[in-house]
Amino acid sequence: MRLLTHNMLSSNIKGVANGFPLRIEVEKVVEKQVELSADFLRNLFPKIEWKALVDAARTMGYAELAEEVDSSMLDSNEFLNKFHHALLELHLEEGALVCPETGRRFPVNKGIPNMLLHEDEV
Repeated sequence: MRLLTHNMLSSNIKGVANGFPLRIEVEKVVEKQVELSADFLRNLFPKIEWKALVDAARTMGYAELAEEVDSSMLDSNEFLNKFHHALLELHLEEGALVCPETGRRFPVNKGIPNMLLHEDEV
């Protein structure tokens, strides 16, 4: 699961008011090379919750992202490379996503998050 996916997921358990961002528990991280597209990153940047991305990347062992950013940084190749690496090349292969409010664990196996809810959580 890429951090792009993580940045878009939240817990939808009944009664949860704040299900974002899901905390990551890491068992296995893999890096997969992906061709960089600066235009894609520039278009996606406004949709990304930056603090959640930075925290998730650090949890996965990548501490190269700046705490504070603005759109002017999208002109920097160095920034784009770091953003690209964190967002698209780091993959949570095995682990779990944890609801920040309830502590409910959603397993991630072979890079696929299982966000299915139990009957009493709907």
